[in-house]
Amino acid sequence: MTETFATPESLPYRRDIIAHFDGSCLGNPGPGGFAAILQDEASGKEATISGPCGKNTTNNKAELTAALKALLKIKTGAHVTMIGDSEYVIKGMSERLARWKRNGWRTSSGGFVANVEEWKALEAAASKHAQVEWVWQRGHAGCPLNEKVDGLARAEAEKLKRSIR
Repeated sequence: MTETFATPESLPYRRDIIAHFDGSCLGNPGPGGFAAILQDEASGKEATISGPCGKNTTNNKAELTAALKALLKIKTGAHVTMIGDSEYVIKGMSERLARWKRNGWRTSSGGFVANVEEWKALEAAASKHAQVEWVWQRGHAGCPLNEKVDGLARAEAEKLKRSIR
């Protein structure tokens, strides 16, 4: 059985942390939400964060926001495993980021990288940790924590949509 912390700041320092994250967007662009579940691998304790991420955002920005918010809630110096269903975020951080930077934030086809400010913020947040590993998890494939963050992110986007009607 896991114990839920009242706040993410309660997670212990320099422990292995697993973060499941997801973003949701209704309309693309449209109202968006994010969610993450942060788990201390040693103790099994966890914390959940979620919130809105813009009235007129995109699915990719919502995914980037979810990853960024998760990393910012984890105390610096941690060994973090980031698990998400967004190939955009996972491949961006694990395969493309270094090349984009070398190329002046341009893609291999010469165009500008979309969401460059979000990528820079995510890279800065990741750099404050001892190690960050990026792991892709197929969405809607029965992983309970992926399903949970998906539902939480969507609920935040729906709540935002209702507030702007």
